[in-house]
Amino acid sequence: MSDTPTPDPQRWLQEYGGALFGFAMRQVSDRELAADLVQETLLAGWRNRAGFRGQSKERTWLIGILQHKITDHIRRAIREREFSSQAKVDPTDPWFAPNGAWLASPSAWRAEPSGALDRQRMAEQIDRCLQQLPQTQRLVFCAREMTGEATSAICKRLELTTTNLHVLMHRARLGLRRCLEEHGYGG
Repeated sequence: MSDTPTPDPQRWLQEYGGALFGFAMRQVSDRELAADLVQETLLAGWRNRAGFRGQSKERTWLIGILQHKITDHIRRAIREREFSSQAKVDPTDPWFAPNGAWLASPSAWRAEPSGALDRQRMAEQIDRCLQQLPQTQRLVFCAREMTGEATSAICKRLELTTTNLHVLMHRARLGLRRCLEEHGYGG
């Protein structure tokens, strides 16, 4: 008898729903969209349940499906909107010229977040700051820094060059830093 649990979307929702929803929220910043993506993930998991061989944990498998659903959503959204509308909300704009060159380099960051507030409040602020990043930056940052996905896998999944990924990561870090500084963390 196998140790692999019987696929059951109701159990998946009970056991992993919160983690899936939290992951989706960090990526898309929209409760309704995050809920829809989790629902699509559970449906895709059910439809492809024969493909789950138990070589990973169910949660890991489901998060992988969710990552693909989020990526598909972002690709559709990018095709449907103008780049300039996304660039208007980029918190790193004050540091860069339209051609990408530095206008002003940020000063050294002297934050001591662990001493400023307890870890829970900082984690909540980081989540709020992540929501302010442009969607592609947030997706790349979360995939690399929060889920530990390999750079090559992210590049392949999002159809990015390694250089582009590094630029997106750098800008995401700068955006997070700026947001955290504005809310009393460092500066």
